Amino acid sequence: MAELLPVIGQIDESTLMLEPLEAAVVTAIRRQGPLSRSDLSEYLDYSRASVTGIVGRMIQTGVLTEAGEGKSAGGRRPFLLDINPNLGYVVGVDIGATSLDVALADFRGNILRQASEPADVRGRPDEFLGHVADVIDDLLARQGAIPAGVVGIGVGVPGPVEFVPGVLIAPPLMPLWEGFPIKSFLRERFPMARVAVDNDVKIMARGEHQAGAGRGLDTFIFIKIGTGIGCGIISHGEVYRGADGAAGDVGHICIDYNGPVCHCGNQGCLEIMAAGPAIAAAAEARAGAGESAFLAARLAERGSLSAVDVGDAAASGDRAANEIIRRSGKMIGGVLATLINFYNPQAVFIGGGVAGIGHGLLSAIRQATLRRATALSTRHLRIEYSPLGEDAGVIGGIWLALENVFIIK
Repeated sequence: MAELLPVIGQIDESTLMLEPLEAAVVTAIRRQGPLSRSDLSEYLDYSRASVTGIVGRMIQTGVLTEAGEGKSAGGRRPFLLDINPNLGYVVGVDIGATSLDVALADFRGNILRQASEPADVRGRPDEFLGHVADVIDDLLARQGAIPAGVVGIGVGVPGPVEFVPGVLIAPPLMPLWEGFPIKSFLRERFPMARVAVDNDVKIMARGEHQAGAGRGLDTFIFIKIGTGIGCGIISHGEVYRGADGAAGDVGHICIDYNGPVCHCGNQGCLEIMAAGPAIAAAAEARAGAGESAFLAARLAERGSLSAVDVGDAAASGDRAANEIIRRSGKMIGGVLATLINFYNPQAVFIGGGVAGIGHGLLSAIRQATLRRATALSTRHLRIEYSPLGEDAGVIGGIWLALENVFIIK
């Protein structure tokens, strides 16, 4: 892969301003992969002459490049057109409640550098995002590049996002972030970048659709299980946000009106009863009650337990740990069955930190879902872990950036 040259002024904003047909060409290639001029003409239903003229201008401006030859249909092999990977850098930022993942990618979305670390989003957003910018600077330095080379940044955050302004609205886990101007803050450090902000689970769904098991599917659900529980919805090949961007906030569906009080102020929400902290709390209670030697030993060693510890215990055959995981999976599967009956997706993909605790959780979710959902809605349904694992968020952030980097005239 050719590397970008860290040259100031390598790209100006006018290069990223496209006519509608030019934008359609970019979208077609991003969705279908490298295409010939004839392929584009057929795909877009435009004349070969129109497409040839548009493509020529886009090659001149550096948006497209010829990428080898395609298969012959009886004559000369056609040249294939692809996005120019060297047009600029894009950055994907996945902010979780307890983690930060940042990836630097080329203009085709190929990850070049990546960094991951523990994090705490409950503090001041300016301090947190200042550190995010420092991490991006470090990745650029390791790549031999400069901030002016970044043309797009996609950010996922763990809370409800009003998409157009890119601000959080009443986020339960990070109240100090409400209304904070994430876009303009990052633009101060990366002035050439167009910044887009979305909910963290929505960008994970986007990543799954672009680069994971959801590629080629029109309708699916992505469930993230971590500190909280959320849902990203792909409908007709696009992320569905709802009227105000709140679609998919399934963690706050009530499953027990007499249950514990959630961060949102209501009682018995799914995430307060079945997410990572609930799994850890149940494990500590079982360890304290002498019901698990494994968990008691791990608690004595570390002073606290996590969902990962419960997964380790379950893998060793610990009865209490397996019961905790099955209980969590049953609650999640019950809500998931309702979503499936309502939406009838082709697939459900499960990710997030808690998804890594083993297949016992997936099995419990499947059993509860299939028991409660209708036969027709589950006849062809796939329920599986995301193959992207912990990279789903940054990959989604990269594609969020790529989809918003151009300005349509």
